[in-house]
Amino acid sequence: MGKRGGGGRAAAAAAVGLSKRQKKHLKDFGEEHPFHDKVSGRLEATQICELSDNSDKSSAESDSEIEVEPVPVYHKLLATLKTSPESESEDEEEESDSEEADESEAELGSEGSQEPVEADGVEADKDEVPAQEEVTAEDTAEEALGQEQDDGADASCDLSHGAIEEFTDVKHESEFSLETNFMEEESGGCDADKKESNSSRAFSQDPFKQHMDKELEEKEVEKMSTLSKTSSQIKWPRLGQLTFSSTLEKNTTLKPDKEFDVKQLHLHKPLESTWPKVNKQFLSPTTKPSDPSFTPLQRELLSIMNAYKDLFYPERNALTNGEEIRHAYCLHALNHVLKANAQVLSNNAKKRDQKPGTDSDDYRDQGLTRPKVLMIVPFRECALRIVHVLISLLEVNDKRKIDVSNKKRFKGEFGSDPEERPPNLKRPEDYEAVFAGNIDDHFRIGVAILQKSMRLYAPFYSSDIIIASPLGMRTVIGAEGEKKRDFDFLSSIEMLIIDQADIYLMQNWEHVLHLMKHINLLPLESHGVDFSRVRMLSLNNWSKYYRQTLLFSALQDPQINSIFNKHCFNYTGQVAVRNVPLIGSISRVVVQLPHVFRRIEAESLTSVIDTRFQFFIDKVLPEYRDAIMSHTLIYVPSYFDYVRLRNYFKKEDLNFAHICEYTKKGGICRARRFFLEGEKQFLLLTERFHFYKRYTIKGIRNLIFYELPTYSHFYSEICNMMKATDSGVDATWTCTVLYSKYDAQKLAAVVGIDRTAQMLQSKKNVHLFVTGEND
Repeated sequence: MGKRGGGGRAAAAAAVGLSKRQKKHLKDFGEEHPFHDKVSGRLEATQICELSDNSDKSSAESDSEIEVEPVPVYHKLLATLKTSPESESEDEEEESDSEEADESEAELGSEGSQEPVEADGVEADKDEVPAQEEVTAEDTAEEALGQEQDDGADASCDLSHGAIEEFTDVKHESEFSLETNFMEEESGGCDADKKESNSSRAFSQDPFKQHMDKELEEKEVEKMSTLSKTSSQIKWPRLGQLTFSSTLEKNTTLKPDKEFDVKQLHLHKPLESTWPKVNKQFLSPTTKPSDPSFTPLQRELLSIMNAYKDLFYPERNALTNGEEIRHAYCLHALNHVLKANAQVLSNNAKKRDQKPGTDSDDYRDQGLTRPKVLMIVPFRECALRIVHVLISLLEVNDKRKIDVSNKKRFKGEFGSDPEERPPNLKRPEDYEAVFAGNIDDHFRIGVAILQKSMRLYAPFYSSDIIIASPLGMRTVIGAEGEKKRDFDFLSSIEMLIIDQADIYLMQNWEHVLHLMKHINLLPLESHGVDFSRVRMLSLNNWSKYYRQTLLFSALQDPQINSIFNKHCFNYTGQVAVRNVPLIGSISRVVVQLPHVFRRIEAESLTSVIDTRFQFFIDKVLPEYRDAIMSHTLIYVPSYFDYVRLRNYFKKEDLNFAHICEYTKKGGICRARRFFLEGEKQFLLLTERFHFYKRYTIKGIRNLIFYELPTYSHFYSEICNMMKATDSGVDATWTCTVLYSKYDAQKLAAVVGIDRTAQMLQSKKNVHLFVTGEND
């Protein structure tokens, strides 16, 4: 790629602040329309100039020089930037106004839904997508009011268009602008030069610089796009069995560090002193002196993270290691942002001090847009804890607290009131850990970090970190054909962190897939970027090959695995933890009952759904139609299967009740009472209802798992709900489970790896009799 000429900078500077009609005229004719010229009211003195004889010749020569001048590559890139076709078909005046409104709405840090959510967190998916249009007029006005009260910002609201103009905060814009700030100079003279030379040597060994400065060749990119990955198995002391897969890298480079300390991470200066204090709560007295600042789990996770490899860890537990993992990836993400911003600020000072007229290609330190880290979390409470960890890592001591703007507004919108939660609810410990605090799942917020300061609710294009839920991202990205949509801010994401991925299976997994399809795409507009500072990897549209993806989940699931296998392209390779469960959750069933596992023979993965339904109505359901087989609970993980069964039961006029995540409280009470008293023979229950409510269903005598549960511990929970109501009932208890060879992961989590291997090899039904935890 060639160097960017001075004319390109001048054109870009001239285009700043122009309306779309003015930009179009500037693009077509190379100059602004005279109507838009700023004319001074003061009369200018008339000057008379005499043309020389060779003026025509000079003009012709200059014209010829302009014609033969090659077109810069940056102009070719600019030519690919286009606006949406919907906006071009409207009137130019309305077009300009709507475009500005759309940009301001899209860049607001948080426009989360304020719809009422039930105490246990149920929110209907059918209302998720249009939620943006419903909340824009009222909720964004409340956000603007909160911003004005907190920081005195100038906010204006236009309710007629259902949008709010982005607040103006000149102070914070100047403080957090990467283009206008410079690296702070703590000392001068020879000491500064010596410090700079030492830091440059350390920076050359920094994994951040090694990863981002690596220049891939076209052959390597083509190889990653066409060839399959090679995999190898490695075992680590704490993480266990790891699967390393890559096209370019070799597995010999992936080894656990025997001695691991803070210096090996090459942390940014303030983090070296703050991390031991922030992480002290997770350290035990038996921690080895060689790594006093990290737990064994954090030490191995950070070893992989610091090598900038993709990571999939499916053993996150909200009760045990959830916060421990959150602190680890917050440290890694903040370290990445601080280093990237420090590099930009340092180059700003170098460019300021360089001689005029010199143009250097050594200052490529940015992406096409500013956001570098995207954190996807399920609830507002998770975002609140992440921001608290980031603030703690930036505060060196009590005397040197960082300046956090909009903190009061953030606490009000993302915090929770303990009095709002009913005090008498008895739920399992894992439920209390997952659904603690504010469980609203529609939010997004931009965070800008610069020079010992943090700005919450920063516009996306001025943010370093974006924290959002899948639904919050979905309403911004929009769908194809929608007028109001924006995903340019995802073009230069260098680190994607998806935490608690299993919960998105209970929300709406389509939102996650939609996000992955729109990340690291070329932006449709330039957004005022200085192309002379953009890294070549972004200009070549190779950002996805440099993006590090960190995926944390509580379980192994084919849908989560597909995200890691099909949407992660990091050239350094992918590392996945693949530990097999030796003991399944069936060992935690305390009631004595026989478990019958009935195998379904399906030709392909796509035919399993229809094959399971036909097997159920032909082979299983006839056995339970007799009155003696009353009090039968049918546990259905998929909502679509639930609707199909419900319609079939209605068609066959069976005596049944049904409960799903959308059932109102009155319908839930009636269905539970009818089932307990025997007025309804069958009860259809969805997994998402059990996930969000965890109600105890009384009166179960016969249990059918239409499909193995997503969470393995749900199996033992449902089985343990069976209670004897009178003498002699225990002998009639039954439990039937339908499974296929494509349910190997779920089956292993329920019965263990040894039994799973036997059951998959045998095509006969398997009868298990569990007597308790010691079975």
